[in-house]
This record gives sequence, structure tokens and C-alpha cells, in this order.
Amino acid sequence: MQGEILTIAQDTGGDITLNQVFMEGLIPGEVGKNIIDVAKKGTPLLKMGSGSPRVFLCAGIHGNELPPQLAFFKLFNQLESKKLRGTAYLVPIAIPYATMKNSRRFQGWDMNRKTFKDGYISNTILKTAQKLEIEAAADFHSTQPHSNPGIESVFCSKKPCYKSYKIANHITTETSSKIIPQEKAGTLYGGALEDELNISRIPAVTCEVVSRNGKVDSGSVERSLLQMKSFLDYFNII
Repeated sequence: MQGEILTIAQDTGGDITLNQVFMEGLIPGEVGKNIIDVAKKGTPLLKMGSGSPRVFLCAGIHGNELPPQLAFFKLFNQLESKKLRGTAYLVPIAIPYATMKNSRRFQGWDMNRKTFKDGYISNTILKTAQKLEIEAAADFHSTQPHSNPGIESVFCSKKPCYKSYKIANHITTETSSKIIPQEKAGTLYGGALEDELNISRIPAVTCEVVSRNGKVDSGSVERSLLQMKSFLDYFNII
């Protein structure tokens, strides 16, 4: 299943092959090669499968958090041979320019604090999920050791979408990650993609694995892939 690749933003493009840390050891399949090419023009969106449930997975809001972005390339290879029971929309590299530069910020800003504001790529991703009538979403990150949260974890909230908490509980039970629940979306961080999705009534979680910024620590890609597959497993898509 090759899937259909679209570009949802034109100002974010970058050649991610110039990030030597990212490319080290990466052997992209056919879908991965196409993603790398499309990313030069902007933010790629890959659609795989059809019908319901319709779920959304994203990585690279912080370009220097490499493990989840790399995990997507492994996920592509595994999904290519499967017939999905539903539709998966995948944004593996949200900001190719930031990934190319191995940078947390884009145009001087942390995009995971700008989702509520028009004109920022995180807001474009939110609007894309809304337009596609997504039923649930997961945003994948990595966290530095001894930082916040600094541990493998899944952020979620109970209000307004209790399903966010249920999805997080499923992932953390399957992967032995720590659940970090908020009572109400948007109270911990302002403008995070996960929170703004939940506020707009799309159940969402943020999944974190441990790796140094701009690096790929041992096992971190595999742990992120495990979180992705657990999210899909919740909806019985694979």
C-alpha cells in the first residue's frame, strides 16, 4: 500500500538528507524516498487506507527531536504490506526545514506553542486534521534526559475529550510508558498541538521517548515506533 502524499504547507520545505545525524543508518523504502523528496517542497501528508476510523499521526513539530521522525520511516515499511482497517493520515516531518537544521524552533518560534494562531505550521496541521474529520490524533516527540518530562511518557487530558485519557492509558499499559494526565486540555501548556486538538474535540495525545536533542539515542526510535503502533492498535487499524 503506497499511499497518497500531499503537501499541506509550502514555506516549511527543507532537504532533510543534509542532517547527517538523521540520515545515519536510515535506509528509506519507496514511500520514505517519496516523503524525503516531497519534504523539499513543504510539509508532507501521507494518506494510507480508507474509511473509518480516521486517525492522524504527527512528528517533527520540534525539528531536533529525531527519533519519532525516524520511527515513521520504519512504520511506512511495515504498513506498506498491510491492508488497513481505516485511514491513517501521517505527517512524519512537520517542519522539514527545522529537521534539516536540527533545530527546535522554526522562524524563531517554538511551533508547539503557536497552534492556536493563524499562519503557523502547527495551526495548519490542526486545521488539516479538522478538515479531514479526524477521529483521534497523536503527536510524537522525544525528551532530553533530566529535562521536562525527561521520561518516556504520554500526555493526555480528561476534558473536554475523555477519550484522550483512554488512548493514553492504552498506550502506556502496552509500552510501560508513564501516563501524564491533565484534568483539562490547555492548562499545562498554551498552544500545544495536542491541547488544541482536544479543545477542538479531536481526542489527542502526545507521546514522548527519551533521547538527547539533535541525537538518536539507542533504542529511542524503536520505542517511538512501539508507541505509534500501540496508538493504531487502539483503533484496530493494523
